[in-house]
Amino acid sequence: MEFEFYSQTDTGRVRTNNEDSIALEEPCALAILADGMGGYAAGEVASGMACEFIRAELGRWLSEAAANATDADVKRAMDICVDNANRAIFSAANSNPTYAGMGTTLVMGVFRSGRLLMGHIGDSRGYRWRAGQLQQITKDHSLLQEQIDAGMLTPEQALYSANKNLVTRALGVEDLALLETHLHEVQSGDIYLMCSDGLSDMLRDPQIADVMSAHTSLADMGGALIAAANEAGGRDNIAVVLVRSQGVAEPVPRSWWPFKRLGGLG
Repeated sequence: MEFEFYSQTDTGRVRTNNEDSIALEEPCALAILADGMGGYAAGEVASGMACEFIRAELGRWLSEAAANATDADVKRAMDICVDNANRAIFSAANSNPTYAGMGTTLVMGVFRSGRLLMGHIGDSRGYRWRAGQLQQITKDHSLLQEQIDAGMLTPEQALYSANKNLVTRALGVEDLALLETHLHEVQSGDIYLMCSDGLSDMLRDPQIADVMSAHTSLADMGGALIAAANEAGGRDNIAVVLVRSQGVAEPVPRSWWPFKRLGGLG
């Protein structure tokens, strides 16, 4: 199975700096998107650190081990790399007053033949477009989502809530960050969208679906999504990753695990 990748970020119409970051490692089918938060420039630092740290460490491990690794092996590698990235960001935030309080959301995908391991922290999202239907496949770690789950707000009321940007989980703000990861079946022709809340806050899911359905190339689709978010107000930075799958899935590998924590990946 082969994967086609496209990514784009945009500052939006209100912000003067871009705190969204993206990293792709296409040879090992790895995509990472982060939306930073913090004081001046600190959000950019946090999201950039997260993307580049995970891309380098997990990308190296995947290139060396993925052919023989099980999905459980890959999930464990994702957890370790995210934990190490969290510690690096947390340490930087506590050792440099300029970066105090910085952190970032995260959504990442490891695409395998017939499967996807998608992990996230915060309210950056993952969607699947299949056979003309769009489905959100991550669940926001946010106060708003908790209020919806508790029955305090309906999804319609949540669209107008003042609590949209209050996340309950982030990378780099505490010494421990938990990556929520799920395994998804991948079919030929699927398109996976990863995005920051600069897209999902500006466009409702049916609007995102309308834009995606109007385009065939990933570049046109991604550009149109960002343009639509800007036309709707562009109140935040916008980041988009699109991944399209093609071909027949290969057999699932058997278990293999030469791995250690804290000493890096080897």
